[in-house]
Amino acid sequence: MTPRFTSTYTGHSGRTYLFEWFDANSIDGIPREQIKQAYAIAFHGDGFLVVNNVKKPGSYSLIGGSVEPGEHPDETLVREIKEEANMKVLSYKLLGYQKVTDMSGTDPVCYQLRYVARVEPYGPFVADPAGSVTEIITCTKDNYKQYFDWGEIGDWVVGRSYLEFDT
Repeated sequence: MTPRFTSTYTGHSGRTYLFEWFDANSIDGIPREQIKQAYAIAFHGDGFLVVNNVKKPGSYSLIGGSVEPGEHPDETLVREIKEEANMKVLSYKLLGYQKVTDMSGTDPVCYQLRYVARVEPYGPFVADPAGSVTEIITCTKDNYKQYFDWGEIGDWVVGRSYLEFDT
């Protein structure tokens, strides 16, 4: 399969990574042990939610996280949204995945899944049990780049998520 987009990124460690974006509605064909993350454009109200991370203050990201051993990525998504935002997942759909290759060969190839979801609060957000989320902000397709900018791949994921839920 040919990726829709490719880009490179040099991290804080100095390592360069190749990101390849693939549209997908299933994880069939992806080695399960290499699926490391599940993140969502989680819609609530007039926009989608991003979280501020205490480890990197002022660094915002989508809601989601690491797949735990024995956990299906869909379960990861539901768990992370509950933990990080105290939100219930009403519906979700896989948008695709990003294949991440460490160009130095130090780390093995991994896959990061991206979903779109509709969520509602269980109650007020108090704190992430892990203590990593300090703030939840609602973004729109017009202002999200002031919180995170993942280039062409991010633009595609955000734009496609709006098409999926017609918000």
